[in-house]
Amino acid sequence: MKIIKKILLVLLIAVIIIAAGFAGLIGYALITDYNPLEKDILFTKDNSDKLNDTIELSILTWNIGYCGLDKDMDFFYDGGKKVFTPKKTLVNNLTAIEKFLKLNDTADFIFIQEIDKNSKRSYHINEYDSINFVLKNHYSTFGKNYDVFFVPVPVSSPMGKVLSGVAIYSKFQPVSSVRNSFPGKYGFPKQLFMLDRCFVVNRYPMANGKELIEVNTHNEAYDPGQIRKAQMEYLREFLLKEYEKGNYLVLGGDWNQTPPDFKPDYSASLIRTEQIALPSGYLPEGWQWIYDNTVPSNRTIKTAYDPSVTTTTVIDFFLISPNVKALSVKCINLGFEHSDHNPVIVKVKLVK
Repeated sequence: MKIIKKILLVLLIAVIIIAAGFAGLIGYALITDYNPLEKDILFTKDNSDKLNDTIELSILTWNIGYCGLDKDMDFFYDGGKKVFTPKKTLVNNLTAIEKFLKLNDTADFIFIQEIDKNSKRSYHINEYDSINFVLKNHYSTFGKNYDVFFVPVPVSSPMGKVLSGVAIYSKFQPVSSVRNSFPGKYGFPKQLFMLDRCFVVNRYPMANGKELIEVNTHNEAYDPGQIRKAQMEYLREFLLKEYEKGNYLVLGGDWNQTPPDFKPDYSASLIRTEQIALPSGYLPEGWQWIYDNTVPSNRTIKTAYDPSVTTTTVIDFFLISPNVKALSVKCINLGFEHSDHNPVIVKVKLVK
């Protein structure tokens, strides 16, 4: 009987300790929770060089997967088992990504998603500063979309601290750069440990009095529908309002959705069929979705990459307003060597 009482007492103490620890974690998460403004000004300048209203521009977009989602990586949150890639591998990934960006630094704009500043998953390496050094001839702005002091999953090997976001590198100095919060949150307490999604808007004055609006977006990945829908409705309102002013809009990034009416032109057996698609008729006639349907831009990360079995899709692409003309688009097939995404480069021309 005494032994049973001791066992029960030990169990009770263990339950109390676990409950107290959980309550403490939630309490501290509430206190430190990142609650961004709807619009957060990242940079402003009174005057900037005016761009010609028929200028041709090149834009590169790439989700670099915080340099931790290389070809050998699977990820627990997507059905895999791993949490962290080895530090040596991550550093090699960062070096390779920097080399690619250096080779393509003629791009007028470079949009990067999932770039870490101070995260356990990337060994607290400031990837933003590292890429700033490589792209030293570009102006840069950073919009934070993930700031959590401690992500407690998986319990066996928690992700820990995450500080990450999206960045725009530009050959032209903007007059302003603004972080725009997407609406929609997960239920409590999950929302305390998830991303606060956003899109970053850079503005450039034109010689004709209008503005060029460059937008880097990283939309919701895990919500089955409602949060995505709210985000896209919010973005649509922003786009139409800006276009009504006569402004030129170029959006790129990781949409975590396929383009409307997407029809890939590569091996159908490897298509990721469960990926949600953007709705047809999302915007009025004249707006264009620009993507390369011959090369996948993203792979599943349930397992390490195997081109013979890994499913892929296109979720990295561009959207342009009716006063912008697409000249070319190409997804660069890097074989998902250093990220679970391939980069995409588009060339456009502004039209009167």
